[in-house]
Amino acid sequence: MRVLYVNHTAAVSGAERSLLTLLAALPADVEATLACPEGDLAGAAGAVGVAHVPIAATAGSLRLHPLHTPVALAAMTRASHQVGGAARAARAQIVHANSVRAGLEVALAPTAGAPRVTSVRDCLPPVAATRATMRLIARRSLVVANSAYTAATVTAAAPTAQVTVVHPAIDAAAFDPARMDRGALRERLGAPAGRALLGVVAQLTPWKGQDTAIAALGALVREGVDAELLLVGSAKFTAGATRFDNRAYVERLHAQVARESLGERVRFLGERDDAADVIRALDVLLLPSHEEPFGRALLEAMALEVPVLATGVGGSRELVRDGEDGYLVAPGDAAEWARAAARVIADPEQARRMGAAGRRRILTSFDVAQHVAATLAIYERLLARR
Repeated sequence: MRVLYVNHTAAVSGAERSLLTLLAALPADVEATLACPEGDLAGAAGAVGVAHVPIAATAGSLRLHPLHTPVALAAMTRASHQVGGAARAARAQIVHANSVRAGLEVALAPTAGAPRVTSVRDCLPPVAATRATMRLIARRSLVVANSAYTAATVTAAAPTAQVTVVHPAIDAAAFDPARMDRGALRERLGAPAGRALLGVVAQLTPWKGQDTAIAALGALVREGVDAELLLVGSAKFTAGATRFDNRAYVERLHAQVARESLGERVRFLGERDDAADVIRALDVLLLPSHEEPFGRALLEAMALEVPVLATGVGGSRELVRDGEDGYLVAPGDAAEWARAAARVIADPEQARRMGAAGRRRILTSFDVAQHVAATLAIYERLLARR
């Protein structure tokens, strides 16, 4: 089976890490090619033996803009022609887009009759551009959603869409806490003895809710809890067409830290090659998103036996069992996030049980082999139908 995968950006975030997990685990009889802009993603795909075809980068929002929208459409049209060429050169039997933007490129590309698949990994805003975009994609592509919550946003925009839910997965062997010396990791991070380490691992953007995490830390400190917050990630998407002004958001986060006198207790760690080590060192991982399509950082933390606090809105409810692996918390309610974190910090034995339950959950329900099998079954159904 020959499959062309398409991604609209070279930046590696949660969607791209999920794609790389799939590519690394494909069986030998699947010949994969990746069409994406030059950059980090292409290099990472090459490291797992996947050939790369360069295409134009595209950025854009599903909110219409008099300047940004025409520019984004022009770039997308160019990329779609390049995708068509890549599909013909690879003699692709399946063309699989890894995002909504890539799905538009694939929908517009001449793929020589190869069936199209589009992975949707975002909570789509309920605007006219979303409806138009998803209806075009749905006419020409089968949609794979990363959660039932995401699938509902797709069908709300395009009621006739064929949608299948395939949850992301993780290679639990690569996130094995038994191989890690947690004490040494904390020491390497410079964590004082006895201090609780909280962390958020996500791109810096308003919908990920780092501001809620900072406010929750402030509440904990005021209650006398010795705690510190590590923010792993950066403002990856900063083009003018991006939905949020992520640079301005980062400035607001720094101002919030200063305003709450938390300068020595909040650390911006940026992008990390050792993010798994940082997660393992944590006492609690937070995912305080306003809403979350799924939450790959939760997979990683649970595999590493770290208790999690996750937003109660979105696909995280399909992963985290409230009170077993961690807690589901209302987004934006910093006081409630502080109380949930305090419960975990105050009871190390409960935290240990939650961590162990989380890893069992990953091993039984979010295994890479299951994810690959579900994806290949979709391809086979499409080829049989064709």
